[in-house]
Amino acid sequence: MRLTPGTDARAYAEAVAALDPGLHASVTGSGNAGTATVITFSTVFTVLLTLIASLGVFNTVLLNTRERRRDLGMLKSIGMLPQQVVAMTVTSVAGLGAVGGLPGIPLGIVAHRLVVDNVEVIDFPAYMKDVRHAPQPAAMLLAGVAIAVLGALVPAWSAARMTIASVLHTE
Repeated sequence: MRLTPGTDARAYAEAVAALDPGLHASVTGSGNAGTATVITFSTVFTVLLTLIASLGVFNTVLLNTRERRRDLGMLKSIGMLPQQVVAMTVTSVAGLGAVGGLPGIPLGIVAHRLVVDNVEVIDFPAYMKDVRHAPQPAAMLLAGVAIAVLGALVPAWSAARMTIASVLHTE
């Protein structure tokens, strides 16, 4: 039985038990099977999208470092250390991740609200609808930067290990 919002479920269960000792009223949790399903699928899709985004960043940075082999070779020939090559590559990608997250997070919040408000099959609890608290968007922005950095580490190390001779040999 579903009670109207604001009704004290425990008091209702006690009243039912007092009226008829043969009835055993119990209060279940606030979640339901639909909510659990949505949370499970959201978690799985988040992990999958994180992996796909990391692979996309990996591919982009790999192609970018291969296109910039000559430039990186020149920088290394004038004394740039491998750690500096890694830092330069990862920092540029992290900056792009932050710039992409700034408009993406508000748009994602708006899309989330539109979807959650218009789904009538599942009655979402309030905690699933309210995603606008300051720590959550900040964590999402940091997660976007972390995804960009993770996707850029392997190509950055590859670019750092490249020798000046191999760069000049391929030109």
